[in-house]
This record gives sequence, C-alpha cells and structure tokens, in this order.
Amino acid sequence: MLTLTDLTMTYRTGDKALAEVSFSVPKGQIVGLIGPSGAGKSTLIRCINRLVEPTSGRISLGGRDLTGLGVRELRAQRRRIGMIFQEYALVERLTVMENVLSGRLGYVSFWQSFTRRFPPADIERAYRLLDRVGLMEHADKRADALSGGQRQRVGIARALSQEPELLLVDEPTASLDPKTSRQIMRLLVEICTERDLPAIVNIHDVPLAQQFMQRIIGLRAGRVVFDGTPAQLTEGALTEIYGSEDWTAMRKGHEDDQDAEADALRRLSVIPA
Repeated sequence: MLTLTDLTMTYRTGDKALAEVSFSVPKGQIVGLIGPSGAGKSTLIRCINRLVEPTSGRISLGGRDLTGLGVRELRAQRRRIGMIFQEYALVERLTVMENVLSGRLGYVSFWQSFTRRFPPADIERAYRLLDRVGLMEHADKRADALSGGQRQRVGIARALSQEPELLLVDEPTASLDPKTSRQIMRLLVEICTERDLPAIVNIHDVPLAQQFMQRIIGLRAGRVVFDGTPAQLTEGALTEIYGSEDWTAMRKGHEDDQDAEADALRRLSVIPA
C-alpha cells in the first residue's frame, strides 16, 4: 500500500505546489489523478518517487518510509516504483529490447549495464513483457522507428521489467490520438489487474479517466478537492476541480469518438454489426 500523509511541497517563493495531501492507494487499485494545469499532479507523482523533494509530510510504500532516505537507500527503493512518462523517455538509438532491459539497470552491476550484458532471466522476462504488450515482432527495431502508441507500450514494458510494487503514470495519452489512447489505457488496466499492481495515473482526459479508472482524485491548487469513484464525479464535482465548463458537451464529444471508432470497425468487418 502507498500512503501519503500531509505531503507538502513549497517553492522558494512561498507558493505551495502541494498542500497537505493525504490519501492511501491499496494493492491493486488504479487511481486517476485529474485537475487543471498547475494543480500539482505531476509534482505529486515526482514527489512520490523523489524526483522532487517534498518540503514536509510522509510517503510510505509497503510500510517503508521513502522520505529522508540517503542516496544509496533511495536508489534501492526506486526499483520498487515503475514510472511511465508522457514523452516515453526512450533512448531513441537503442532497440526496443534494449530499452525494455534498461528497466533492470538498478539490479545489475555497472559493467553489466555498460556492456549491456544482462542475465538470461532478465532477457527472458523482457521477451515475455514484449509479448504481453504486443511488440514481440519489433524487439530488434530502433525505438525511433516506432509509432507513438508503440513507444508508449515499450515504456510500459520497461517499467514492468523492474517488477515494481507501484506504477506511476504521467499523462500516458497526451500525445496520442483517441483510439490509441483507449488502447493504451485498456492495456494499463489489464496489466495492473493481472499483477494486482497499484497505480496512480496523471490524466488530463476526464472522460477517459471515468471510463477506465477505479478511483479518481481531483487536485486544485495543490489540494485534494475530490476523492471518489468515477460515478461520483458529477458536474458539480468537476466544477469544483476545474471551474465552470460545459461538461455535458465534453462527455458527448467523447461518446461521439467512441461511436465513430465502432462504426469504422464495423465497416471493416472487424466486429459484427
């Protein structure tokens, strides 16, 4: 279980990016983190894996306090947290397989990582993960030869190669088209369910969050202003998070995208009419 207690991050100017954020994520739960730009979503994720240092508060994963760790201890604890980035963060000149194996760098010696000589068990695990995310036939391709959706799948496989206890996902669909976005979200949910893996997904697409997340936490100005199920995310709650907006029209646009995708598949005889 991940537990945040009064997590606060204050800039030198005195402005607070996060203000006393407290919540827990039990094993296997998939949480969508929503809110306007500048609400503190990315900062929260980066505080959890200590890429950003919180000013105060406590972060606990599996009963282990992650705040206040030294460099060596922090390196060991980061192996427990898989990270999936919006811009993929792949090494473009390396192959898909090499990028997936980079998730094991925290487990091998310097010379093994330098010469890219990973243990057979790591290589076998990487092949299994590539098969799971549907990229087995692309194992030897360079990362820069892939589409956006394929790159995000590589990022998912790389994070899973760490065998993490927690998955942090920072806007995984921001650079993807609506169809690919749903495919990636569906894959993430399936994998987390299979592995009973808790995840926090920073996501800007509210209808997508409502479709795939089990729980939604809304941030505004660094504070939690909503914590509930997708069904509880009413127009009033959305207004509290984002301010005034035509939420009915937004949901209608999302439904139209789904209908258009289904119609296209029917025309191709992929699914029955």
